[in-house]
Amino acid sequence: MSDALPQAPWERARRPPTPARVPLTRDRIVDAAFTVLDREGLDGLSMRQVAAELQVAVSALYAHVSAKDELLELMYNRMFVGYELPEPDPERWQEQVKDFARQGRARLLAHRDMARISMAHVPFTSELLPHVEQFLAMFRTAGLPDRISAVAGDVLSTYLDGFTLEEGIWTDRMRQEEDGDGTASWQQRKSEMQQYFAALPQDRFPHLTALAHLMADETQDQRFELGLEIIVRGLASYLDEPRD
Repeated sequence: MSDALPQAPWERARRPPTPARVPLTRDRIVDAAFTVLDREGLDGLSMRQVAAELQVAVSALYAHVSAKDELLELMYNRMFVGYELPEPDPERWQEQVKDFARQGRARLLAHRDMARISMAHVPFTSELLPHVEQFLAMFRTAGLPDRISAVAGDVLSTYLDGFTLEEGIWTDRMRQEEDGDGTASWQQRKSEMQQYFAALPQDRFPHLTALAHLMADETQDQRFELGLEIIVRGLASYLDEPRD
């Protein structure tokens, strides 16, 4: 039995304690923005939606973030928090480049439409310049000519953004089909594509028909790795050229 006494009728009713409000910070705003992004996609991401997620007035956000463009930049920068490139190793530079690309793909796929945000930003902010410097060092230490080193990072970033953008689009499309009206899964779609190419007139499409059984036959991981291998081998072909 409880020892607490009943409240006397002349005592004022006590209000329950009000929970302390968590201070609004840039980090909390970015966290909320990612929540909205994953739920609504980039087209549905707005300062108003982020404010609603935080249960604050929109005006409260502007004390920490000047506009949506700055918020997107903060989200882009967040991708690299805690990530450190290894010291350049000329004996392992190809594997280091591949590891960078694999981890970059994982970061882009961690949130919906992150590839679209990445494509609109360049990593030349004060926070990210050390990453760019270390990345360029990887190519130059390997012995690649300067004119190749200068564009290699851009080529790889473009591949990452483009691949993951397409990957996200197809993932969303397949999910909608499977969860919606029950239409074809990816395996069914792949089979239909292969059958279609194989049935084309061979005299007009000799290469499509010859490769029909291989079209769309790989997983996304396999496609990514093959494309990455093509890029890295292409870079390696310049090693015998003069440095400058």
